[in-house]
Amino acid sequence: MRLYCALAIAATASMTQAQTITEEQIRAAVGPIDTAAIIENDSHDRNWLNYGLNYAETRYSQLDAITTENVGELGLEWSYDLKSRRGVQATPIVVDGVMYVTASWSVVHALDALTGAPLWVYDPEVPGEFASRGCCDVVNRGVAVYDGKVYVGAFDGYLHAIDAATGEQVWKVDTIENREMSYTVTGAPRIINGKVIIGNGGAEYGVRGYITAYDTTTGEEAWRWYTVPGDPSKPFENDAMEMAAETWDASANYWEAGGGGTVWDAMAYDPELNLLYIGTGNGSPWNQHLRSPAGGDNLFLASIVALNPDTGEYVWHYQNTPGDTWDYTSTQHIILADLEIGGEMRQVLMQAPKNGFFYVIDRTDGSFISAEPFVETTWAKAYDDSGRPIENPAARSKDEPFETVPSAYGAHNWHPMSFNPDTGLVYIPAQGVPLVQSTDPGWSLNSHQPMSTMSGMGWNLGYLFNVVAPEATPFGHLLAWDPVNQREAWRAEYVSPWNGGTLTTAGNLVFQGTADGRFIAYDATTGETLWQTPVTSGVVAAPMTWEKDGTQYVTIAVGWGGVYGLMQRATERVGPGRVFTFRVGGTAEMPRFEMSDRTELVSGVPYDRAQVEAGLATYVANCLFCHGVPGVNNGGAIPNLGYSASETLVNADVWVLEGAGIHNGMPRFDAHLSEADVQAILAFIQGTADAVRGAAQ
Repeated sequence: MRLYCALAIAATASMTQAQTITEEQIRAAVGPIDTAAIIENDSHDRNWLNYGLNYAETRYSQLDAITTENVGELGLEWSYDLKSRRGVQATPIVVDGVMYVTASWSVVHALDALTGAPLWVYDPEVPGEFASRGCCDVVNRGVAVYDGKVYVGAFDGYLHAIDAATGEQVWKVDTIENREMSYTVTGAPRIINGKVIIGNGGAEYGVRGYITAYDTTTGEEAWRWYTVPGDPSKPFENDAMEMAAETWDASANYWEAGGGGTVWDAMAYDPELNLLYIGTGNGSPWNQHLRSPAGGDNLFLASIVALNPDTGEYVWHYQNTPGDTWDYTSTQHIILADLEIGGEMRQVLMQAPKNGFFYVIDRTDGSFISAEPFVETTWAKAYDDSGRPIENPAARSKDEPFETVPSAYGAHNWHPMSFNPDTGLVYIPAQGVPLVQSTDPGWSLNSHQPMSTMSGMGWNLGYLFNVVAPEATPFGHLLAWDPVNQREAWRAEYVSPWNGGTLTTAGNLVFQGTADGRFIAYDATTGETLWQTPVTSGVVAAPMTWEKDGTQYVTIAVGWGGVYGLMQRATERVGPGRVFTFRVGGTAEMPRFEMSDRTELVSGVPYDRAQVEAGLATYVANCLFCHGVPGVNNGGAIPNLGYSASETLVNADVWVLEGAGIHNGMPRFDAHLSEADVQAILAFIQGTADAVRGAAQ
């Protein structure tokens, strides 16, 4: 790890106040944080002690000093440079005036929350080459605090416990059971009764999902629960895995591709029921025709599962998308609430996962209450009374392309939603990104195949994309949803998909950052826009709010990225990543906006037109999901190569075969690409840029 003292990085804060928080004060604040303290904070919400604020993950704050009447007077109090050029997805944690926030590459920053002055920075030193093991950017959604320590799951799969006062490492454990597989960790840990709980990602690559609990004091593993069954010729870990195996086609040796089902984000906890709720991911490979040819529900993919957090034992499950074949993960935000439904108070959980349906489930036993589409859906039209989808048979076609709506980007992705018990509404970052998917006839497990999507990066999808043009158009909007009546209350339209998570408050407000680089406050009841300010890039993270000495503050971490943000963006403001904190009457100046310098299509790179087709096939297998289609736009967090400088492309061998950019996450491909392959890729890039330029004239 690399540890920097406050003096070494003080220039990164936009305020000049001296550090006023001592190590003793930090120990006094963070030392008492435990499960009881997190529950007690829910009576006032002055601090933000859990990823979703409380164990119910409502992201509803009872603070009401900022209201619909005075929100227009919000001003910047301070901003802080995270020194980050990739996606920033973290929700900061605040404990009595101390803030902990993560940047890309899992770097943890401790700040004086009143001034933005740095206290320490902890770098887990994730190797640059590890970026190629993750599908969706080198992001991190935040830390957990407990018993005087800060816990972060680093991108390379290690769980770190850090002294909250000094930033020094207390312990570090490897959460990855098989380092030959491409597991990563991007989610925020949760801590329950002295156990820090973390999942992982990697289903695109071919892994077996699981979630693990560790002792907060020692780092010793307490329990591990797998989400899908392993090799049925070996003993099952528990009865749940034996039950799940009956829903898979063993003739396809599904376990060789891992099966998927990774627990990479959603968790919630009910202290009264003592149940931990987790959301599970997609299958590996995505295409069920290849993963489990005889069909089956493929438990526990795309499911909500209730576990005993003390032992990791299975209690119940509800599967949102049986036999998932569309990357319809159920890892999206889970919220717990008590709602009056049909004249009866019900203990429910709510989820709006990728597949486009909003679910209300009884959280005591997993019984189905309702599910209705919150966006257009073409894969299924409704759910029957038993809680199973009524599918469109064409959506599972093995032979014909099908435009799945929602697409694999999701009607709602990881960006957190929030629930306001005063309005009774859930505020969802809804979206649509068009894709047509069709079975990949050339797919084979862990094999680089030209035209097999991202196979050169180790992806195992079993699908090709957009072999015919999609008919849908992209969209993004903030959706206020009534979960009792299962209908829309209001919406705010945006210019792009991939907008940030939401926060709602007792001041009758909803806050959200947008893809086009704004931070906005709405009336939670009506949807009226009450305040907005530009920020330094597009926003994907969710805001949070906290109080100190009677003053309410609102904070948001800003930095464009994530799987959609790698290729696309909706503003020419490009960072770097920053933390912004606002209060009524704040007077600090906004930092300077940094604008994209990629304004012209590349020209002048010599190439052989006869190589363009071969270059396309190699590009699709190795470059597409990071760099996008050349020349269509000038890129997101990663450059679009159609807007490269000609010298960069002429010297492509240095980048592609020799690893010149490996420290920034650009892998080297010399294990399976040759100089001739690189020349073909260049032909495709320059040829496509020329075609785009010609079409625009």
